Amino acid sequence: MTRIVRVGVTFPPDLLKEFDEIIGKMGYDSRSKAIQDSVRLFVTEYKELREQKGTRVGVLVMVYDHEVEGLEEALTNAQHKYGSVISSSMHVHLSDRECLEAIAVKGDAEEIRKLAQELATMRGVKQVKSTIVSP
Repeated sequence: MTRIVRVGVTFPPDLLKEFDEIIGKMGYDSRSKAIQDSVRLFVTEYKELREQKGTRVGVLVMVYDHEVEGLEEALTNAQHKYGSVISSSMHVHLSDRECLEAIAVKGDAEEIRKLAQELATMRGVKQVKSTIVSP
């Protein structure tokens, strides 16, 4: 028999409202099932990126709040640090606070993975989505 474990999660009110609207449209009966599916997708995506080896190409798409103190400098430093795998980047202003950065990457899968993880864990980065494939 599978045992269920309860956990507590905190959400910004706007994110929870948007999540509830989406899961309602999708027909979920409960938040728990939708959160389980979301976490399962996150874990699967992480495993797929983690298991890739050798030379890869792709794009990292990031949404962040440019008003978070120190974030823009940290993003610039990370992009210089991983310059060997960054081919190009494009910056888009989404609102007064939010920006989207699309970073084209080519190189060692491990270095791309490290870059994606470093970006995703920075305070002020809301989301990083990776699409990485074999050349």
